[in-house]
Amino acid sequence: MAEDFDVSLNETAVYHPDPSFRNQEMYKDYATAYRDFLKDPDGFWRNIASDLVWFRPWDTICEWEYPFARWFVNAQCNITYNCLERHVKNHRRNKVALFWRGEGEQERILTYDHLYKDVMQFANGLKKLGVSKGDRVCIYMPMIPEQVIAMLACARIGAVHSVVFAGYGASALNQRITGAEAKIVITAESSVRRGKTIPLKPIVEEALLHAPTVEHVVVLRTQQPPVTLVPDFEVDFYELMNGAPKDCPPEVMDAEDPLFILYTSGTTGTPKGIVHTCGGYMVGAYYTTKYVLNVMDNDVYWCTADPGWVTGHTYGIYGPLLTGATIFMSESTPDFPDPGIWWKLIEEYGINILYTAPTAIRTFMKFGEEWPDRYDLSSLRILASVGEPLNPEAFLWFYHTIGKKRCPIIDTWWQTETGMHMITTLAGEPMKPGYAGKPIPGVVADVVDRDGNTVPPNQGGFLAIKEPWPSMMRTIFRDEDRYRKYWESGNHPYYSTSDLAVKDNDGYIMILGRSDDLIIVSGHNIGSAEVESALVSHQAVAEAAAIGKPDPLKGNIVKAFVTLIEGYTPSDKLTGDLKYHVRQTLGPISVPAELEYTDTLPKTRSGKIMRRVLRARELGMDPGDISTIDE
Repeated sequence: MAEDFDVSLNETAVYHPDPSFRNQEMYKDYATAYRDFLKDPDGFWRNIASDLVWFRPWDTICEWEYPFARWFVNAQCNITYNCLERHVKNHRRNKVALFWRGEGEQERILTYDHLYKDVMQFANGLKKLGVSKGDRVCIYMPMIPEQVIAMLACARIGAVHSVVFAGYGASALNQRITGAEAKIVITAESSVRRGKTIPLKPIVEEALLHAPTVEHVVVLRTQQPPVTLVPDFEVDFYELMNGAPKDCPPEVMDAEDPLFILYTSGTTGTPKGIVHTCGGYMVGAYYTTKYVLNVMDNDVYWCTADPGWVTGHTYGIYGPLLTGATIFMSESTPDFPDPGIWWKLIEEYGINILYTAPTAIRTFMKFGEEWPDRYDLSSLRILASVGEPLNPEAFLWFYHTIGKKRCPIIDTWWQTETGMHMITTLAGEPMKPGYAGKPIPGVVADVVDRDGNTVPPNQGGFLAIKEPWPSMMRTIFRDEDRYRKYWESGNHPYYSTSDLAVKDNDGYIMILGRSDDLIIVSGHNIGSAEVESALVSHQAVAEAAAIGKPDPLKGNIVKAFVTLIEGYTPSDKLTGDLKYHVRQTLGPISVPAELEYTDTLPKTRSGKIMRRVLRARELGMDPGDISTIDE
């Protein structure tokens, strides 16, 4: 029986972009492409993978032993060879690989040849510090070219990078350093945001107090006078790089060797270290960047996501470099120094593809059409969205005001765990505002009930992925049992996305929100458990619960419910102290926007806090079955 979700499906307009947007290399229409994939899945992925360079070809495309998959079995490769040498040796040596623009209008330009040489030198610098294949390296840096160089250098020598968003606080950083058992931390002295300098090195120093595996810290010094480094432990980024040999052959990696770990907030316990591998991830990133985002050779491409998130990994760095595109990268926030900054950058750099979050789109909406109308946005060819569902109002504003009704809107659904796009409306296909679209060729997805049975059209259910795909995560680092739980679903096992969805009569899928306790704020994944743990670590708090509350700008905000220890009383000062405590522990993105004091929290008889009851009460909804509540 289908789940009784509150789903309101109104008839929506269908928008038909110019069919010329379809990537003719890939398909003439979605239905034909998807049918061809289903007829021969191995052949489909073989054709994609054959575009890339392999040091040794695969014996088998996929070995699937539920719930574990091996892709491109026994093949050997290195993702940086395909991101760099392949282009340097193929007439792209002097092509711009990366445009970077700082908040103060500083500009840096790296050609493919420049990037290639910098990566090799920094990779050799890491080798001097004792980094070798399989070692984990934590990267905690702002959105600057050195972040890209550091990631690629790790991949070059087979080290496993773990990038941590530079907005996280010391406690969250420590969890990720110790969880990955990092040997090296790479950081910057500071970052810049909204014209302010934000120190990063002190956060790293605090995070390293209980991180015994770390042997060295590499510091990019950005201030004058430069910060003093601790001898034999801390080393300057450019001194390490410039003193190293200039040639670094790529490490030969098995397709199933780990490429990176990326931590995502868990619904319970510690953050989950999602492990992605060299071969399958490379193929998935290349395929979707080229055929979903429609990136072409002469495009200037801007993915606004920070590489601290998976979007920044796959579509900010690896995917576009695999296709040989020109990446644009900027520190700029959407409304600083004014709400026209992004449109100004698009005009100046002739950006063709803009991939951003619904939160940014809604931020622009509140300023109206005046700011974008000041600039020439005619270079834009594709507009894409990521991070949370793109609501119909934001879709229409994006389509009319920014795209001038000529750019397809590609609303993408995927996860850190999937590594690549899974559901979207491909460029050239009819678009339905509010619906992400259909499973892309290569992906088998459905909307099911708890037992894994397909639910009828227009009835709510759980979004499920029914077959393996190349860029799927392979495990949770040091926690295989936690990985297995993703696949332990129903009588017909499937990969559980933990998202609620509904599919219409045409097969278009609308994402309704999370079915677990992960809160998506401005496209950032925040674990309820992490916020609650941070609050409870304050001396005044006995218990805490955190929920996501819908917000017209951010998608959701964090609302916290707090029970105080006897002797403490609610006050504005205490509220401020608790928010500051969360900020210092987890970083600003996790700070509750609202905090409510309560004498008790709804719990099951086993003591588990029932967040869904709090959420239902907050939203004025029926809490459903509360028979297990402890009264």
